[in-house]
Amino acid sequence: MMRIGLIGAMAGEVNELISEMRNRTEESVGRFVFYCGEISGAECVVVQCGIGKVAAAVCTQTLILKFNPDAVVNIGVAGGIGEEIRIGDLVLSEAVVEHDMNTTALGDPLGFLSGPDLVYIKSDCRLLSVFCETAEKLGNRVHRGVIASGDLFVSNASQAKKIAERFSAKACEMEGASVGHTCFLMNVPFLVLRSVSDNADDSAKIDFPQFAALSAKKYGALIRAALPVLQEEFQGEGTE
Repeated sequence: MMRIGLIGAMAGEVNELISEMRNRTEESVGRFVFYCGEISGAECVVVQCGIGKVAAAVCTQTLILKFNPDAVVNIGVAGGIGEEIRIGDLVLSEAVVEHDMNTTALGDPLGFLSGPDLVYIKSDCRLLSVFCETAEKLGNRVHRGVIASGDLFVSNASQAKKIAERFSAKACEMEGASVGHTCFLMNVPFLVLRSVSDNADDSAKIDFPQFAALSAKKYGALIRAALPVLQEEFQGEGTE
């Protein structure tokens, strides 16, 4: 049986999944509480990491070392970038980038990560394919592309436009690239999944708590549907 780690920054992003777990147990490591149990026949570890890149990285590293997941999926909400990205759409990461990483004074390109020596970290193609196909079957509008992360709440169109121009990003938030960076260093497959809560090109206003609750239900349905498919994918490669 495969084991998948599911990470969300806020309580509202993980509580729906925690409530659906069978045979649930919990274990605290530092300030993180990890909930272990079964969702759709797969072993899952669900955890709230908190907001920001450091919290996400520490949580991801702890999850990997303590629970040894076969894959990690980071769920949550994000700001959409581009006219084609609408509120309520799903954006899944083909790659992630840290838009606030800047060692250009040393001659590096913007976003360059020393060590990996990359700007973009690619997501796992199996996870991406399964989640995209499953999301579309469930009737969601789905976009594949770059998700940009940084310790900055992007709140205006000019900030979003810069990120789009520099990295061709379709969404921006504060944790996904940090989760991906950590998984890359630890050789664990990952995917970042975001529901678009706002868009600099869209004047529509939303009730954020209500949107977060609806997004959590959407993730729950998607994860329940995708996990059996992932189980087959990983078992096909000999994962016990």
